[in-house]
Formats: sequence, structure tokens, C-alpha cells
Amino acid sequence: MHTPETRTRLVIVTGLPTAPVTSVTETLLAAAPGTVAVHHDLRQLRHGVVVRRVRQHDGRERVTTVELAHGCVSCTLREDLLPVLVDLADAPDTRRIVLRIDPVLEPESICWALRHVALAGQNTLADVLDIEAVIAVLDTATWLSDATGTVELTERGLASTADDDRTLAQVAVGQAEFADALILAGVPRNAWTVARTNAVLDRLCPTAPRTRVEVLDPAALLARIPADARRGRINDPHGPVLCGEPPVEADCGAALTVFTARRPFHPERLHTALDVLLDGVVRVRGRLWVASQPDYALWLESAGGGLEVYHAGPWLAALDQSLWDSVSAERRALAALRWDPYYGDRDQELTVLTHQADPAEITRALEVALLTDDELAEGWQAWREFPDPLGERHTEPCADRPGGQKTGRTHFGKENA
Repeated sequence: MHTPETRTRLVIVTGLPTAPVTSVTETLLAAAPGTVAVHHDLRQLRHGVVVRRVRQHDGRERVTTVELAHGCVSCTLREDLLPVLVDLADAPDTRRIVLRIDPVLEPESICWALRHVALAGQNTLADVLDIEAVIAVLDTATWLSDATGTVELTERGLASTADDDRTLAQVAVGQAEFADALILAGVPRNAWTVARTNAVLDRLCPTAPRTRVEVLDPAALLARIPADARRGRINDPHGPVLCGEPPVEADCGAALTVFTARRPFHPERLHTALDVLLDGVVRVRGRLWVASQPDYALWLESAGGGLEVYHAGPWLAALDQSLWDSVSAERRALAALRWDPYYGDRDQELTVLTHQADPAEITRALEVALLTDDELAEGWQAWREFPDPLGERHTEPCADRPGGQKTGRTHFGKENA
């Protein structure tokens, strides 16, 4: 029986640059006795197999070929990785596991599975493992261009499957934002790239300590992680949208804008306004209240030139009060702080991290998309009849725009765990 004091520590290492990620993994493995490194190598995926490598602190290594389950990478990792972690955690000589994940696997999805997928006995890995940190390794020579571009993984030969239509920006931004600590590698072309990259990272992941790969001291880096770091926790879309205390002033063109409003968006005008979030923007996250869908919050998330809007569950005001006890106390408290006598907890809250776009222009475009006074006066029933191009899930660019195209699911968040 594991207690909080006896749970095995887990460090997850993610990142796009292969050589630095390997170096960081090796450094962590060598840092302390009782450490084990686990890696599922996807380079032979086209042959229908995944290669699992388990290395001990003393250099012993077990290599196992795992057949692709149901033709699905996620299923294969879930069915193989979770039992392997349980076995390692139960070994008396294992004190820390370093889990190196493939460059295009999302650490958020992995952490969701660790916390929510039931194992034998209806337990989850959270009962035997303590996520000590998620560490992202960034190549500072290329990270900013990757995080702000539209290049798809397939164009770099990184896609996990033939229908993986994610962009490098989605992966690069997601890895950095979800991390508790950042390790920087690579040599930027000039000081301006260094300054701009640091300015963006200061606003994207303000609480994550940073160090260079050449001077990595694992114990010192882990000690610098704040006590309230997320450590694999999945954020509630109804919780605070702005985390940490990022700088509010602009720096090197990077600026963080928080947009809030207490009236709903018109669905068609919002669809038009989304265009301003696709160029010169690093990241957008937040809740939307769309007039045609008054019962459900929508979650908007973007990285680089790709954007997705999808359902994030009902507003508290739309739930029968008998169900409120099933909602977390934190969410009820946050809802109470912004409660409106008529609209309840419905509101708009978006954070927009720009690197080239004009924040004032973005704010104006979003304000124009809100209902006018006359539209507000039409009432709830009329709002439900507004044409709605967003639906339950919407991606940008889309076929309704010149030059746009429909894209498949973009692999954000826990749905892909």
C-alpha cells in the first residue's frame, strides 16, 4: 500500500530536439541511484511496432518490441506504458522514474491518463506515482519560429500517424506551457532571437524555472520548481484562465492581453473575428459564451496559425442546483466571485499572447463580435436562432474562409489521452 510519502517519483521529459532530450534523460538517469528511464520509441511505427526501452541507473537495459494495438498509438502506449510504470513503481529499489516521451506525444494527454485511467483494482497510477515534474527541452534556435508558424508535423516527418494534421506550433507551445521547468538547448542566430524567445516564454510559462542543458543540475532545477506548480494537473476550463503572474508590459513585441466581457458573442461575428487570432499570435486560451449556445461554455485554444473551439461543459448557471454539489468547491467559489444576477457565471475570458499582432486590434475585433444592445434586448430565445458556424467543435483555418480547409481533430488536451 503506497502512501504519499512512499509513492515513487516520476519526472516526464518532453521536447522536439532529439539530441538534447536524450542528453537530459541521461543526466537525470545518472543523477541518483534508484532511477529508471523509460522510453517508447516510435521511429519504427510505420512497421506497426513500438520499441520500449527501460534503462537502470547502473546501465542495464531491457529492449522490448511492442505491436501496435488496434492500429492506434494512444491505445498501444496506454496498454503498455501504464502497466510498466506500475511494475517499476512497485519495485523496492526504484525511487524515481524518468519517462521520456516521443517528441510528438503530448505531455498533457500522458498526465491525464496517469491520473484518470483505471488499472487493476480500480486504482490509477496517481496512487503509486508522484509526478515530481514535467520538463520540456526547447531548442532556442528554432523554438520561436516553430511556435509561431503553420508548418505541419508531416512536413517535418514527425507525424505519429498518416492522419496526424497537427502543426509544430501546437506541439512546441503545448510542451512549453505544460512544463514545470524548461531546459534550453541550441544556439540562436542572434541576440534578438534570444530576447524575443525569452519575452514569449516569460508570458507563456511564467512560473517555470529555466536552465541551459550544458549546466543542468537536476537536483537544483527540481528544487527551483514552485510548490504550487501544476505537476501534471489538468486545468479546469472553468477555472482561472491566467496562471502565475506573467509580465503585463510588452517586451520585444511580445504582449499578453486579457479580454473579458459579460455579454455573449454573436456566433457569426465571432467566427469572423477569429481571423485576427491566426496571424502574429503565439497562444490564445479561454472560455467563450456564445449567444446561440447559452447552456454550454466553449473553450478556445490556439497555437501559431491553428485554432480550435469546442464544448467545455455546462455553465454552472445552466445546471440544476441539485447538481451543484457534484462540482468542485473551487469552481463554485470562482463562479461566485463573478456571478451575475441574470447571467450567472457566463462570461468571456481569453488570454492572447501576441508576438507581432496588435493587441488593440484584437480587442476591437472581439468587442465588435459581442451582442449589441438591440440584440441583447431580443432575449434568449431569439439568440438560440442565430446561425451558428461554430457548432460543438470548430477548427481554423476552415473551409468557410478563402484559402481555408477543413482540418481533422487537432489533438488538444485530455481527449487524446
